[in-house]
Amino acid sequence: MMRGRTWGQVLIAASLVACGANETGGASSGAAPEPDVLAALRADSNRDGEVTFDDDSDTHKREWDKTNGAVFLANIDDDNERCKATGDDIAIAKCNDAQDDVVNGDDDALDLARLKSRPWPKTPADATGHIAILTEAAKEHVRIFRKVGEGAADFEVLAEDYVFTAAEIQAGFELGIEATDIVRDQEAWDGYVEVQLTVTSPTKGESTDVVLMRVAPVLTFHHLLPTEQVWVSNTRSAGNAAMRADLAASCKAAGLPEPKTIDDEDPWTQDFFEPAYMTMPGQGGTQHVMRVNYRSANVFEPGKKKSPLRPAGKFVFKQRGRDIAGIQQFDITHNPDMDTLNSFGNFETVPPHEKDGESFPFGRVVRGKTKSYYPDKSFTKMVAAQGQQPLIDVDTSWLLVAHIDETISFVKAPTPRGWVMLVNDARLAKKMLEDAVKAGKGDTPMFVGKSWVDFDSGEETPAEISISEVLADTEVMKASAEAAAEVDAQVAILKKEIGLTDDEIIPVPFLHTTYAGKSAAYQPGTVNGIYISDTRFGAPDPHGPTIDGKDIFKTALSAPLAKIGVTVDFIEDWDDYHLGIGEVHCGTNSTRTIPEQRWWESGR
Repeated sequence: MMRGRTWGQVLIAASLVACGANETGGASSGAAPEPDVLAALRADSNRDGEVTFDDDSDTHKREWDKTNGAVFLANIDDDNERCKATGDDIAIAKCNDAQDDVVNGDDDALDLARLKSRPWPKTPADATGHIAILTEAAKEHVRIFRKVGEGAADFEVLAEDYVFTAAEIQAGFELGIEATDIVRDQEAWDGYVEVQLTVTSPTKGESTDVVLMRVAPVLTFHHLLPTEQVWVSNTRSAGNAAMRADLAASCKAAGLPEPKTIDDEDPWTQDFFEPAYMTMPGQGGTQHVMRVNYRSANVFEPGKKKSPLRPAGKFVFKQRGRDIAGIQQFDITHNPDMDTLNSFGNFETVPPHEKDGESFPFGRVVRGKTKSYYPDKSFTKMVAAQGQQPLIDVDTSWLLVAHIDETISFVKAPTPRGWVMLVNDARLAKKMLEDAVKAGKGDTPMFVGKSWVDFDSGEETPAEISISEVLADTEVMKASAEAAAEVDAQVAILKKEIGLTDDEIIPVPFLHTTYAGKSAAYQPGTVNGIYISDTRFGAPDPHGPTIDGKDIFKTALSAPLAKIGVTVDFIEDWDDYHLGIGEVHCGTNSTRTIPEQRWWESGR
């Protein structure tokens, strides 16, 4: 499949054929005589991590499909760790290895994709060469370097008017290419670039050759990828300490290192950064990886033009370093009443799946969004521009915090799809309590030893309440019925988009109540947990009624997950988190393993 073939390319191809060149994007007959003038440029078009001329493996250089097409990276990490994590929001985001036009050491050189010209012993003495970027939209986003020495980092930026000598053409030369940024808007630049080599001899004529390349997209992680590191803020409060202790125990049971703490008073670790990654082919069939952390587009102080963003989000630039990049994108004029949607609790990645014959090997991003209530449009455009994880929108506007992680999650399962979706089910929660009343257990208490807190006055009131009293609470019953209907609508969309069946959905019971006119979890929302490993799910402790020695809401989650090989670790999060209208997932984050699948093999 040829992508974006223009009349200019057709004319170039015709010119190459006319002068007998064999570097036209496919191998020609071996009987063809060597041309008088030869422009022969190659990149790693077969994606084996090398640029070669001794066979035709890299000759399909103007194609982009599942098997052919050269890749390069947005070189926005900080290999020498020279960038500071201080300063205003605008300045802090600009520092990276693509900020300047030098190669910042050997590690930085590894982030350059290579192009090479074929050595040509019969180069005419009057021949000269020139490299040009043909793709107009790519010119401000792409930089090319010229190899000038034997050292790994011996590159100089290639000036637009640089002329290669006959000696350089004869010996063959090497180039490195980087993007100075990721694709943020497909209409401005789609990530593709055509690089042209022109060789001109006043006595012999002119020849051109073109290579098509594409910058790597940024991909986000789905829950099924193995966890490498769990993150949690350390706010130095008792409630935070309790959650961190249980989280550490769960990680230890899963064979993971102790959670890393972020020293920040913002407890919502899920919300202010989103781990992601970019890859290009490496040598020996490997992937050269650059990890990326997105900063949330939360605008906390729009009056501060240079530093309007959520302060905790600077964490992404504290992490910036060798093969680790930080990215931010925001519109300061975005309606502040919708700002909660920019938190990454409202950003999840559905695991890989197929639907109607179309494969989504890296899953799809799902967010809360409606026509009238939506996240920052510029950030959404950037995510969509990556082209690999098409977005799914569901309505979360009825929720006070309006995050997708309040109602759904994903875990591995021995099913044909390989995973199931956990979904909040308020109807089931109500039925469980009603069944308890029928069994004569209506006086059994819930929320034993817990308190509600008035955040304005700081006044605490006991939260303990009987099953019968909960069922008699008209506000809770009304909010739960409404939540059930809203979740039904979310599930309907996900079934349609993903192809899920009822057998691939596990109901997770908890009730809702109303705060400030919108819905929130009345009980700790046990769907809002962290999938720590293939066999462990860390859920908030529901503090439900204990009947026959068991918390019936713990059993309602742990029993169905046990059937698919997942143990539930219940994590204390009432203080700070549940009382703050959030749960375990909201207060944690995770760095996960880069998948073995190569994004370029999707052909998307």
